[in-house]
Amino acid sequence: MSELSKKELTDSLLEYPCEFPLKIFGLQQAGFARAVMEVVVRHDPDFKPATMEMRASKNARYVSLTCTIRATSREQLDAVYQELCDHPQVVMVL
Repeated sequence: MSELSKKELTDSLLEYPCEFPLKIFGLQQAGFARAVMEVVVRHDPDFKPATMEMRASKNARYVSLTCTIRATSREQLDAVYQELCDHPQVVMVL
């Protein structure tokens, strides 16, 4: 790994711990919110599912979920993003 890559991994604009919103998009289908919640709770056990915000698209084909987690490290954020992106019900994560 080059020196620049190592530096990029250790530098961050965030100061941990912090509140960090995740926006997760998927098709409107039964169990989507529960599946997302289960992934999020694995990475932030203190996440309160009642704080999850849900919004349907104009034609109600898609749904977006906003989950604000307590981010404790870059590794934690990378892991939750990766698991969400790998989930078959998730279309996109911002």
